[in-house]
Amino acid sequence: MIVVQICPEIGAGTGVGGVAADLEAAWHRAGVETRRFTLADAAGGWLPPVSTSLRGRLTLLARVVWFSTVGSVLARRYCRSVPGAVALCHNDALAGDVYVNHGILQAAMRDRGRARWRMLRNPMHLFVVARDRHRFRSRTHRLVVNLSSTEDRLLGEVYPRLATATTVVGNGVDLERFRPPTDGERSAARARLGYAPQDRVVLFVGNEHDRKGLPLVLEALAHVRGARLLVVGGDPRMVATARQRATRAGVADRCTFTGPVPDVREALHAADVFCLPSAYESFGLVYLEALATGLPVVSTPVGVVPDVVTDATGRIVPADALAVASALESVLRHGQGSFRTAAREAAERWSWDEVAARYLTVLRGLSTADGGGSR
Repeated sequence: MIVVQICPEIGAGTGVGGVAADLEAAWHRAGVETRRFTLADAAGGWLPPVSTSLRGRLTLLARVVWFSTVGSVLARRYCRSVPGAVALCHNDALAGDVYVNHGILQAAMRDRGRARWRMLRNPMHLFVVARDRHRFRSRTHRLVVNLSSTEDRLLGEVYPRLATATTVVGNGVDLERFRPPTDGERSAARARLGYAPQDRVVLFVGNEHDRKGLPLVLEALAHVRGARLLVVGGDPRMVATARQRATRAGVADRCTFTGPVPDVREALHAADVFCLPSAYESFGLVYLEALATGLPVVSTPVGVVPDVVTDATGRIVPADALAVASALESVLRHGQGSFRTAAREAAERWSWDEVAARYLTVLRGLSTADGGGSR
């Protein structure tokens, strides 16, 4: 069996493309042959890189449309040319035996509020909804992989006429890279970030502050006496808005905003609790990264959270500032050490080798069912 991964970009640090790269590496360790079909293979190499400018957003739309249309045709052609191939599609293209659902746009818009306005103001959203309605209501793929039991349920709610069978296989976490810090590493990380040994540090990580629940955390912080908040991620505009909100909430003197960082591990090592009360997550890899470093998690019941967060590893809360504050107080009162072992053990079930093996079971089942071949 040869596994073909269809994804616009495959490589570390590229979001969904990073997932494809980690799967590819795990399959190579297991001796499985893999191939790639990317935007470059879809004759889309002429499209410029994406940025946060208006031109960059238009480029993103062009890339999505190109890989969804031209890429679909060429990906199907490529897969048919590889004898014994089973194809796994991660994004955009309407091709492949298996589609990995990395997010449901309608669910994300609904949970953020003002869904209709958000959809209408962005032409890419309208295109994606139309494309995915065709994807899920036809037999474009033979199987849909959802990343969590929560997402599996949501897909059925959003697409009640779902024509394809589904299964659940989550993402993995790099357990070597994300591990509990030594006492020296923790002290050094706290010192570099300006925290004293006795400080109680709450960590928020996210590039979409509103969807990830930062306003809720800032409001909750006002009710958690003495706690400090470390916010990682967000562009300059988001950070400026967050600073204003912190000032209005009366907690600005207890907040540190780093913006994007090349490596989140220092922040994880410095923190006492990870708090991300997100409105929507298709999976939420950062929760696993926090648990793998021994941090308890306080979050809403999104993505992978219901599968990994228990009273032994953190708290699951509704999207309410007082509930978040109460959970943070509870976790901080117990101390990080009481959660560390259980948090790490929860993450260890999600190594990339384990996840890649689950995918292989699924793919081999499809290959055996029809003697190989790909869409």
